[in-house]
Amino acid sequence: MAPFEALYGRWCRSPIGWFDSAEMDSLDTDLLRDAMEQVRMIQYRLLTAQSQQKSCADRRVRALVFMEGDHVWLRVSPMKVHPVFHVSMLWKYISDESHVISLDSVELGPDLTYEEEPIAILDKQIRKLRTKELVSVKVQWKHRSVREAT
Repeated sequence: MAPFEALYGRWCRSPIGWFDSAEMDSLDTDLLRDAMEQVRMIQYRLLTAQSQQKSCADRRVRALVFMEGDHVWLRVSPMKVHPVFHVSMLWKYISDESHVISLDSVELGPDLTYEEEPIAILDKQIRKLRTKELVSVKVQWKHRSVREAT
């Protein structure tokens, strides 16, 4: 659907589309020829801009290839955990000794779930916008250090 039709609910009735190229020669109007040439130039420039944007976006896209047995990071939000995720949320994992978690500090439930509990509010900030005030609270979680507070 053309943008004009989507906006106004009818086809655009510009003088550019009223005549065929054979009729245009018989009318011999420079105004119509100029308008048709300008439309062609606009279409060409739009295609050029679209191809430039596509090539720029394609450079940022990286192919993710994981093999069975590879270790990956899964980026999740503590408030929103879903059983289904997109591959773009995975990052390649490079092993590091500081990432090892002792199993004694993690308390798993009978159904193998893990719940974080807040133990202290470390900081509170109020950011003022034009019409609202946003409150940000920094929380320390159980079994986490102060450095890992969110």
